[in-house]
Amino acid sequence: MSYCVKSLAAAFVFTAAAIASADDGSLHIATIGDLALDSGQTIRNCRIGYRTWGTLDASKGNAILVPTWLGSTSDTLGTWIGSGKLYDTSRYYVIAVDALGNGVSSSPSNSDDQPGTAFPRFTVRDMVHSQYELVTRTLHLGHLYAVSGISLGGMQTFQWAVSYPEFFSKAVPILATPRQSAYDLLLWKTELDLIDSLRDNPHSAAAVMKAVAGIQALELRTPSWIAGHLTRETLPAFQHDEEAAIGRLDLRDYASQLRAMIDHDIYRDSGGSPEVTARTIKAWMLVVISDQDHMVNPAPAIQLARITRSEILVLTGDCGHLATGCEQARLLHEAGRFLAER
Repeated sequence: MSYCVKSLAAAFVFTAAAIASADDGSLHIATIGDLALDSGQTIRNCRIGYRTWGTLDASKGNAILVPTWLGSTSDTLGTWIGSGKLYDTSRYYVIAVDALGNGVSSSPSNSDDQPGTAFPRFTVRDMVHSQYELVTRTLHLGHLYAVSGISLGGMQTFQWAVSYPEFFSKAVPILATPRQSAYDLLLWKTELDLIDSLRDNPHSAAAVMKAVAGIQALELRTPSWIAGHLTRETLPAFQHDEEAAIGRLDLRDYASQLRAMIDHDIYRDSGGSPEVTARTIKAWMLVVISDQDHMVNPAPAIQLARITRSEILVLTGDCGHLATGCEQARLLHEAGRFLAER
């Protein structure tokens, strides 16, 4: 990408114009400088992709930040953003942010200074740190109304609640977890072990991602959904579509985000205690879970929601981790009500 801001003066002009008129969801790339990471390493010349919709009100008090899920980019989030949608642009100024490692923001696949295996290992907390730098330094916002995301986007939402507890008022983590359960780790580590076992073979990327697509297809949905919606005859076409979707991802980027998810644990600085961590959370939360989620176990999110006395929305259908699509009307109604309450 070649949208980097060249000077502080240009940055100011660009930002002012963006806040005034960038309501169309077009892609911008912000350069936030060198980003210090949890590991002690640094992403040099870090770039963050983002899109904005809606209008920032006079008080700058209606901004919602939405991070991307695993392997997705900010353009994908556009399906959830708009008037009357989950992130309602008739009410809110919506900022969709590309997470580190997604191929738009700084990633192993697009870094000029640290390409491929030279790209430093980052965490979910580093993703959130980069977003805070974007919001404060590029968009010049001193507060967000809300942070919300789905899956890995929801994990980033939980991390926002701990890393910057005073910076926003509401959190809506959706189908996410504050830390990985043993079940989650089994899934993510299986995928990562498969990738790592073949990463030195330059001809293996397509085969690896084909296998990952199969794992993803199983875990995204419930057995009852698969049995009820697919037949022996329709299965090959379904597999082809799943493999095509995963095959578009860069293997190195996908692995970098997998590692970040595996390490994700908002309780790490509190000695592993949900109770101690909960006392630092200031945001009013609506925690959305799917009780048949086979990809992100809902138990840790339910536990934290109960400790913090947060609202819980339970999606009960058989769509598993894809419940947001199958129960979209209910999600939009409850999230819209929660966000509208002052």
